[in-house]
Amino acid sequence: MKRIAYISNILLLAVLLSTCSKEEAIPVVADFKATIVAEDYSVPVQVVMINRSEGAEQYKWTFEGGEPSTSVQRNPGAILYKNPGIYTIILHAMNRDGSEDQKEVTLDLDAPVIIDFKAKIQIDNFAPTTVGITNTSMGATTYQWSFEGGNPVTTDQKDPGNVVFEQPGEHKIALKISNGRETYAKDTTITVAPFLIADFDWEVNFQDKDFQAPVQLSMQNKSKSATTYQWSFDGGIPSATTEENPTVVFNTIGTHNMILTATNGKETKSITKTITILPDTNIKVFENIHLGINTAHNTNTIGSFFSGYTEQVYTKSQITSGNGARIDLVFFGLNSGFSFNRFYAPDMLEGTTFDAIPNATHTKMINVLEGCACGASLTLTQFDNMTNDTILRGLTITETIDGLQPFNNSVVPRIILFETEDGRKGALKIKKYIPDGANSYIETDIKIQKLPN
Repeated sequence: MKRIAYISNILLLAVLLSTCSKEEAIPVVADFKATIVAEDYSVPVQVVMINRSEGAEQYKWTFEGGEPSTSVQRNPGAILYKNPGIYTIILHAMNRDGSEDQKEVTLDLDAPVIIDFKAKIQIDNFAPTTVGITNTSMGATTYQWSFEGGNPVTTDQKDPGNVVFEQPGEHKIALKISNGRETYAKDTTITVAPFLIADFDWEVNFQDKDFQAPVQLSMQNKSKSATTYQWSFDGGIPSATTEENPTVVFNTIGTHNMILTATNGKETKSITKTITILPDTNIKVFENIHLGINTAHNTNTIGSFFSGYTEQVYTKSQITSGNGARIDLVFFGLNSGFSFNRFYAPDMLEGTTFDAIPNATHTKMINVLEGCACGASLTLTQFDNMTNDTILRGLTITETIDGLQPFNNSVVPRIILFETEDGRKGALKIKKYIPDGANSYIETDIKIQKLPN
């Protein structure tokens, strides 16, 4: 009997344990969160799954329209959706006790939103300017345009067509688009050219800066917003041209009108300026020209070489093969006491401390008029009153041994005569001898023909 009672107790305990186990089974609650990456609902879209289920041990995901389309991972990570539409995400969660649950989430994904437009200036950018607007945006349902300084100023039309900008300057064109959930913006700037202005200046040929006939001018067109030009030169050669920056020569004395008419197809404007051409004296006048003694020249302090063509004094370091042929006069001063001074021909420097001048030419010199026995003369009064080359044209410059002799500073002022290799005659007046040690120099005035007579 005891044995039977013991077995009965065992069976009763098993039943009780079985009943207790079933009462403690864990229920499954399926839950998850689908997060849109960057809140961007326009495809392609990435959706990150965060599993919040409870009591589950196994999972089965279904991603309608997604990549991948299924997963058994607890957290499948990011799912990619390439096409717009409405899609369902299903999570089926279960455990070994046979408990299971399911949750569904619906996604509504938008078509791609692309913002873009083209602003094309019609005909030209001269004010007033018409700009054609072409909207190439995609996926939007609303549009908001703004046109800084334009007509119209704003519009909500998808395609605004043409916009007119009346004033010169930079104008901002801005577009905002939306699909109801996302907003995008883009802008660009167009430039409207200034109003038409006709204007010009000119640069005179270096050799004609005294404005004595003939005078050559290089015109400098300073017009704004012009496309074509018409020039008129009263008494000039040419008398008319359509070049943008022409060159003109005036051969006759007097006041001449120069007219520029500029146009851009929308406006036409003209401007007139005058130039006065003086009688040709055929003489260049240089005052207070300093020529250094040999030490000043060789140390590049005060040059001893002079060019009437370039109108410049040169030191030793400034002489090149390019400008050597332009040197007309060479002054050689032996010392600061000016006991030995002489003007040399540029090609005859052997007896000096100067280097040979490359491509040097020969200038005939008369250093000592008072004893030259050369038949040439020029008084101080004649030099000072010389305003044209009449006297110079009448001179015959003949080199003699006596005329080439050096001189000292005992005679002030002193007149020196010369004739360049190309036949330009000239005269030089030494006004002062300035002692300053190795940097001593003479101060001179020089008058020389522009062209050979």
